Amino acid sequence: MSGFEALRVKLIECMKEPCLTVKTRTTAATIFCALVIALALQIHGQQTPALPAPRPGFSFPQRQTLTYSVDWRVFPAATAVVHFEAAGDRERLTVSGDTIGAINMLFHVSDHFQTTFDRNQGCSYEFDKQTVEGRRRVNSTLRLDYGQGKSILDERNLVTGQSKHIEVGVPGCLTDLLSGVFYASSQPMEIGHSFALPVVDAMHTVAVTMKVESREEIKTPLGTFKTLRVQPTADAGVVKNRGNIWIWYTDDERHLPVQMRARSFWGTITFRLTGNDNR
Repeated sequence: MSGFEALRVKLIECMKEPCLTVKTRTTAATIFCALVIALALQIHGQQTPALPAPRPGFSFPQRQTLTYSVDWRVFPAATAVVHFEAAGDRERLTVSGDTIGAINMLFHVSDHFQTTFDRNQGCSYEFDKQTVEGRRRVNSTLRLDYGQGKSILDERNLVTGQSKHIEVGVPGCLTDLLSGVFYASSQPMEIGHSFALPVVDAMHTVAVTMKVESREEIKTPLGTFKTLRVQPTADAGVVKNRGNIWIWYTDDERHLPVQMRARSFWGTITFRLTGNDNR
């Protein structure tokens, strides 16, 4: 049996497990969002915390590109590229994720996300998604209009031609599902302490607590790092059953996310930093 055939058989066996179908969508960019989404869905009635400003002296990069390898269970699944670029008083963050190897042959994914947020206050202004996942093709834009106090979602399915437009009120300055993972780098991190981020998830506002759990040494293809392990959590019934998520930030002033992991019933997905360029 060839290596690819063995992998195909193993994947078919795995997909027989509950809910592990193509809906899992092994996609690097989508999983970045899942790091927060898995803790954010269906949360209602919580008091929304204020978005904390970046700590004194912290600055988001003028230009930086981070590259991550993505593994699903024991299989290389995708590559994710994260790019930061300053644009005046705002920071533009883009992520592209593409499946690789046998996973790509079984289920092709090519996703592109872009978000813009205030460098001084953290407020997100626009979150764009272009997703290609198997036969699924969807483009969406989530805009935050703080002057009118609302979020505006426009989404179009490029396969069916269906579109939707939704407007919902928001309580104030929010971060989004993508930038929240990296905005956390701007906050003080001490073992045993936590900080809360108000996250906008499509048409919901979610309170996500980032708990700094421990110090760990992490090895990645880029090297060995001393890190702080942070776990995003949220108090809600269904969230408790959606698995666990951890992010390892470097234990220095940068708080660079060098590893991210989502563990649930459908398996474990791990991001490992493989590249860090000032371009």
